Amino acid sequence: MEDGRRDNYEGVSTAYLKQKLRDEIKRKDAVLLSIYELRQKITELETKIKNGKEGCEWRVRYEAQLEMNSHLEKQVLYLKEKVDKVRGNYTDRLASIRVYEQMPVESLIEVLRHLSKEKRILENQVKDYALRLEQESKLSRKAHDECCKYAAELHWISSHPAFRRQQVDYMKRMKDNPMNAD
Repeated sequence: MEDGRRDNYEGVSTAYLKQKLRDEIKRKDAVLLSIYELRQKITELETKIKNGKEGCEWRVRYEAQLEMNSHLEKQVLYLKEKVDKVRGNYTDRLASIRVYEQMPVESLIEVLRHLSKEKRILENQVKDYALRLEQESKLSRKAHDECCKYAAELHWISSHPAFRRQQVDYMKRMKDNPMNAD
């Protein structure tokens, strides 16, 4: 009734008005049904994330990352101390070199073995961290892809014509027999 006769229904048949009312009720019911189904799906996905494997995976990853960060911070502090020692007083640097000059060859060989062993340990740690980082990256991508898949599925369901026909059919069944719509 766009032509200015907002509350004036003269000349309009009651059958026409009843049909318009039924159509609006159907649209409203379809929207409400869609909202209900989407809320159910959201609740289901949230429950799955909270209680399911995904939630635990993220917690484990987070804890592993915290542990790795702690180790890296300790190494950074250790290396900063070493750098500070080396950058310290020039005479101190010469003194540390003189200590090695005064050591017997067997002791120097032992120090060299110890430093080589420490180097291998650090190289292995770097490889381990790189592998863990790669695994975490793959898991993160997998979780992201899964989230995108769920979002696409929700979008497809809500926009697919067959879904809308199902909503309309459901509303018709509700109208015909509200107690046995399911």
